[in-house]
Amino acid sequence: MTAIARLSIRRLVCLLAGLACPALASAEDALKFTTEDYPPYNFTENGTYKGVGYEQVVMMMQGISTSYTVEMMPWARAYALAETDPMTCVFTTAHIPEREGLFKWVEPLAVDRNIVVSRADAALRVKNIEEARSYSVGTQRDDYTQALLERNGFTKIDLAANLDLTIKKLESGRIDLMPISEKFLTKLQRDGHPLKGQFVLTEQKFAVACNKHVPDSLINQMQANLNAIIADGRQREIFVRYGMEVLN
Repeated sequence: MTAIARLSIRRLVCLLAGLACPALASAEDALKFTTEDYPPYNFTENGTYKGVGYEQVVMMMQGISTSYTVEMMPWARAYALAETDPMTCVFTTAHIPEREGLFKWVEPLAVDRNIVVSRADAALRVKNIEEARSYSVGTQRDDYTQALLERNGFTKIDLAANLDLTIKKLESGRIDLMPISEKFLTKLQRDGHPLKGQFVLTEQKFAVACNKHVPDSLINQMQANLNAIIADGRQREIFVRYGMEVLN
């Protein structure tokens, strides 16, 4: 019998006996954070998790007695787990209207713009959403940009399993455009990817989105710690370290 199973039985015995069991702690009480590989917010380098979002989450959990884990995975799975698992939060998540009532929010980890981009050698010139609707636009499944595109009347949407695949489709000419974080676009261009921005699609907050069953007391502790990280300048230091422009 596993330790979790033993503790679950102990909880049941306490409940049947009418006893309070506040001291029982197990993996069931731990908070699980899920995220994706999306530099500079979250990524792996030499087997180590790094990034603007990741570092803030680690700082945010300091001094909180609840144990936690962080796991990187494809975005659709990371997001779905936060929707369905009672003690799961996903980051770095865009706080958009379509998601407002789905989660409890801890924010902001950052404020960023989303840019619609094309290949650098593309002859097309797109100035706004109306002009962009006539082109094929790619993004990753269940990313917030999928909701943005659908909300704005795009019909030629190509959905991929992850961001890297969408980038490959754009660079190979299989799609015409894709929306992407301005910060990530800057990194891709520095790394030699032949991409250029066409126009600004949106500006949004990035946040930690937690399952609605995560206790309010824990959400409040996380928000208070994030507020302190912002107020004392540690968030700004993280932005600078990862080469992100600080938005005031």
